[in-house]
Amino acid sequence: MSARTVLLCLCATFLLAAPDRVLSRGWAIQSSVKVSSPGATLSQPGFDVGQWYATEVPSTVMGALTRLEVHKEPLFGRNLEAISPEPFKTSWWFRTEFDEAPAKDAHTRLCFDGINYRADIWLNGQKVAGADQVFGAFRTFDLDITPFLKAGKNALAVEVHPPKPGDFTMGFVDWNPLPPDRNMGLFREVRLRRSGAVSLDDTFVRSAIDLKTLASAALQIETRLVNHEDRPVSGSLHGTIGSIQFQVPYHLAAKEQKTLHLGPHEVPGLKIQKPRLWWPHTLGKPELYTLDLKALEKGQPLDEKRVTFGIRQVSDYLTPEGHRGYIINGRKLLILGGGWVDDLFLREDPKNLEAQFQYVKQLNLNTVRLEGFWGSSQRLYDLADREGVLLMVGWSCQWEWPEYMGSAIVENETFGGPKAPKDVDLVTACLRDQVRWLRNHPSLFVWVVGSDKLPWPEVEARYIADLKTLDPSRPLLTSCKSLTSPVSGPSAVKMAGPYDYVTPNYWWEDTKNGGAYGFNTETGPGPQIPPMSSLKRMLPPEKLWPINEDWNYHCGRFQFGSLDTYLKAFKARYGESASAEEFAFKAQAANYEAMRAMYEAFAVNRPRTTGLIQWMLNAAWPKFYWQLYDHFLMPNGAFYGARKGAQPVAAVFHPVERAVYVVNDSMKNLEGARLRVRLYDQNSTLVFDREVAADEPAGSGHKALTLPPAPETPVSFLDLRLTGANGQELATNFYWLSAKPDVLDEAGTNWYLTPNKSFADFTSLSKLPPTEIRLEMSPRKGQDWEAEVTLTNTSNHIAFFLELGLVDAKGESLVPVLWDDNDLSLLPGEKRKIHVRLPGVDLRGTEPRLTLRGWNTPPKS
Repeated sequence: MSARTVLLCLCATFLLAAPDRVLSRGWAIQSSVKVSSPGATLSQPGFDVGQWYATEVPSTVMGALTRLEVHKEPLFGRNLEAISPEPFKTSWWFRTEFDEAPAKDAHTRLCFDGINYRADIWLNGQKVAGADQVFGAFRTFDLDITPFLKAGKNALAVEVHPPKPGDFTMGFVDWNPLPPDRNMGLFREVRLRRSGAVSLDDTFVRSAIDLKTLASAALQIETRLVNHEDRPVSGSLHGTIGSIQFQVPYHLAAKEQKTLHLGPHEVPGLKIQKPRLWWPHTLGKPELYTLDLKALEKGQPLDEKRVTFGIRQVSDYLTPEGHRGYIINGRKLLILGGGWVDDLFLREDPKNLEAQFQYVKQLNLNTVRLEGFWGSSQRLYDLADREGVLLMVGWSCQWEWPEYMGSAIVENETFGGPKAPKDVDLVTACLRDQVRWLRNHPSLFVWVVGSDKLPWPEVEARYIADLKTLDPSRPLLTSCKSLTSPVSGPSAVKMAGPYDYVTPNYWWEDTKNGGAYGFNTETGPGPQIPPMSSLKRMLPPEKLWPINEDWNYHCGRFQFGSLDTYLKAFKARYGESASAEEFAFKAQAANYEAMRAMYEAFAVNRPRTTGLIQWMLNAAWPKFYWQLYDHFLMPNGAFYGARKGAQPVAAVFHPVERAVYVVNDSMKNLEGARLRVRLYDQNSTLVFDREVAADEPAGSGHKALTLPPAPETPVSFLDLRLTGANGQELATNFYWLSAKPDVLDEAGTNWYLTPNKSFADFTSLSKLPPTEIRLEMSPRKGQDWEAEVTLTNTSNHIAFFLELGLVDAKGESLVPVLWDDNDLSLLPGEKRKIHVRLPGVDLRGTEPRLTLRGWNTPPKS
């Protein structure tokens, strides 16, 4: 055989069995109103797109236009409402060209992971598929384009039609304004999938663990073999998982599809001893494995597939009170999470996603709830796998309410979503596609098929049947609200609010609604005001103060269109503010105490509590409601309150019992631990100082001591320190307590809040004696910029609520930023060291500047 023949054989082999090729670059878009040529012409190589808008895919139309600054600063002020939706009520063309090398016996498919909402697809002057078959935002499409391909340049033109009222598309409910284009576009990846006569599709790996010992696990592999030719094909399937290798034969008749199931019976090596388990990051390491599969015929590879998976087992259970909880690898887990939302224009940024998952871990949260199948690629899910963050994934309430669907739908207080046969066929097909797309991710622990309501019984029955076939490895949750299905029984979770501001005592006192019992799938203390640096990026200078209609525009919708409830409580508790700067700073204290109390109450009340999802984690746009960090990645006081409240090992103040609890939600027993409790009056006079043993078994908590009556000052301070057997600090906590309590008006409770009869009074905090803080910063060299910051309170009084920041040479905040602690207070004479890191931040050769602001401490830099 000649050298040239060998080279040709190698090229053919490579071309037949090639990884998916993502068509991401070289796209252009244009409104169909401005394009006179038909699809047959647009899809010819060389067509002039000089007047079109250049973009990459995935992208929505608005995503592309904002990146090109066709619409400048669309999220600033009220600029968004000035963008007319009219240009987006017609279709838009997405066009690209790609090179293709000829390959004998190759079969090529064009795969769309997400189109919103309908599409006509043209390739090289021929129509591949029409909008009558390509529709549904959560469908995936796999089109055989082998007959349409040419050697050399190929041109692809996709006419995307926008969603109409009544279409089952994505949405933002009452969280923020609708994007003008309603997210029309190719919002997920477009891929070329090439194989030989046989392809490997829908490969899935699941595991069953010996839960008594965790010493072994049995893997089950399934993959669909598809024969694309009019002849029978026989060959072998080769697989590798680390040192495990296997080979099994296959035979396919002409055009046959067959799903191959492999387990320890067929492949003994799939019974793994001492498996490296995937754990949520709060309990262990999220270990991952890789499966490589190849389909061969006569020794030549026809297709290959690589799948990353984790060995873990998930199930659910009911408490004696009837609350649903979840078990990971045999261990009951208190779900602590936040609700996720994508960017308003679905602009997925890899660095931004990385930063957000760093934040989730920094917050001590173990879960993210996706109300909707978010993500413009699998990157979000890959990050969750790698970082050990659990995901709740499923349908949004968008389809359960006529005001969000934009059309009349059949619904009642219990059931919602699709009911007409054609709609049911579409949405069940969407679920099947999403399950196949995501089921290999170990982070995903439950499929949620209803949000505010239950699916109609006939629809739920179809969901259950499909999931039993496609993914028996995960539980199904029929609704995120406390509803009872005639098909599957109680959902056994709750969605009982609140969504607007409630005082911190609510979480401890409420026993009928959103308080600390059961699994509250979405709840929270309403608005979280961002820091001043973010306010300046949200609003024009003339609209920063006083609070006005532009602030309201950046709130939620409907009941959440203003800050009225929050402001009433804030002014009563902390007093009037004279400026935006003062309000933004003091609001961080309100954010902190409101959020910390929620997470702490759910931690202390185990096992009556099984889960908590803060509504929300992040922000689709700059806003004032529902966020632990904002659209600019700036954490607010609620971030640090949540981090403190969700710490696995903690000392916690129970305000109703006026007691201190020790919580241990880690995997290790606390042995030899000590708890020190100090109570100060408003003048920083120590009135109580007690140290007690704090041994605590893993996964438990107990009351350590009861506090004496409060000192006779308007405000007192409580400092808690938990140390290990060798004296190392395990946890700290600091509370400011009002002599006048918050009193709930339980009779006034509605679906989104419980109001107050009266409020606590912290206004005397403005009269605290001044303190002085000495700052030191020691930067360290590494992949990311990081430093150890030392704060020393040189005064004889408590330095209250110290807010640390890092800024660049222009004084702009540097984000993302990971502080070990922030919004903290220092006791008289106390010295505290805090670590800070800027993950992935490009400083461009400059050094960050440290800033400090405190309640009774002058600003420092």
